[in-house]
Amino acid sequence: MTTTTTAQPTDGTIKPAKKKRPYLHEVDLMRNIFIFGVLMNHTTSAFAQHMADDSWSKLFLHASHLMLHFTRMGFMFMTGLVLFLNYYNREHQNWWVFWKKRYTSVGIPYLAWNVLLLFLTDVISGTLFEGHQYWTTLYSNIIHGSSFYLYYVFVIFQLYLIFPALVKLFKSFSQHHGLILTISLLVQLGLMFGIKYWLPGVDRSGWPYWFRAYGMNIIVYQAYFFLGAYTAIHYQQAVTFLKAHAKIIYSLATILAAGTVGLYFFNQNVLKLSFARTEIVHQPYIMIYAIMMIGVVFLVGLKYAEIRETRLDPAIDHFIKLGSKISFGIYLSQTIPITLLYGILGYIDQIPSWLMLMLFPLGYAFVLGGSFLISWACYKVWPFGILIGRPQRRAKQTNAITERVRAVTEQIETVTKNS
Repeated sequence: MTTTTTAQPTDGTIKPAKKKRPYLHEVDLMRNIFIFGVLMNHTTSAFAQHMADDSWSKLFLHASHLMLHFTRMGFMFMTGLVLFLNYYNREHQNWWVFWKKRYTSVGIPYLAWNVLLLFLTDVISGTLFEGHQYWTTLYSNIIHGSSFYLYYVFVIFQLYLIFPALVKLFKSFSQHHGLILTISLLVQLGLMFGIKYWLPGVDRSGWPYWFRAYGMNIIVYQAYFFLGAYTAIHYQQAVTFLKAHAKIIYSLATILAAGTVGLYFFNQNVLKLSFARTEIVHQPYIMIYAIMMIGVVFLVGLKYAEIRETRLDPAIDHFIKLGSKISFGIYLSQTIPITLLYGILGYIDQIPSWLMLMLFPLGYAFVLGGSFLISWACYKVWPFGILIGRPQRRAKQTNAITERVRAVTEQIETVTKNS
């Protein structure tokens, strides 16, 4: 529902009513689905690594693993969608303010988690005080975004830098948004073919890091940002299209999901690729599959938005809203429970692989629950909200604590009087 506000200046004139952008509840669920999928992806890798190489259980996880490779692209899509929803229709945008706000809110967590996670890693490995290794590694991690799953943040830094140019592009060619998206998708498809079939045979040792480690390069994700931008600008048309073609989207996504198993064996047995190249996310097939799955997740989010006020348990709705608020924190903190999971699995990896597979739901719950609790704690306790991009105001936090103490005190006094 859209609301309007009217401001009345001191000179007596009435300014035009200013429209407030409606809250999109579907975005909340989409964030949850994508971040939960990312954690399942990484949990799957942990379990597969601790299974016997010749076991059917390990083969099952490997062969089905490509099904989860839409979540990274979904995160990129969501970033483009939310940025354009928030900024595209602003008439007077100060981009210096935008950069300051964005690089601060995301840059501080990026630096903090790099420092903290490397510190914990070196403490566990017993290498913390070995010369200058910590500082050398920390510097490398920060300038490359290559550790602790922080590549996503590294890519987002690049997006923030060029975001004003993207907005100008769409505004300058306002009648050709479909063409812009089409060109973007075709470029993306060409990149995927090149990365899979051409790049492995090229000596990249002399290339700059940004091109050599292409997974850290915004160019290989550009189509998902453009797709998010197009969806934000033409939101109602996109929603109408998705609902009108829901059955086709669901069907194609199901077929393509099953097809990822065939893709795994094709890569292994026909192309004779290494396991790393077999499971890589940058493949033409995975691009098409990811786009279909983004459509599915969008449709599920729209269904949630429809039923949340009448047929959904308020507790579930509250959990989804909370998960959306702290989803970035869940992503940042996941390394801690995942590292603990690797340690736990290392102690029990002598058990049969089939039993290890049966324990997968518990392992996933441990990773998801651990990441959620860490992020939630940062969200609730001042000043740790800054670690997940949601800094709290100290006064607000202090007042909340004061009110809680006062309420407890009053309850104690009431009980004392009654006794």
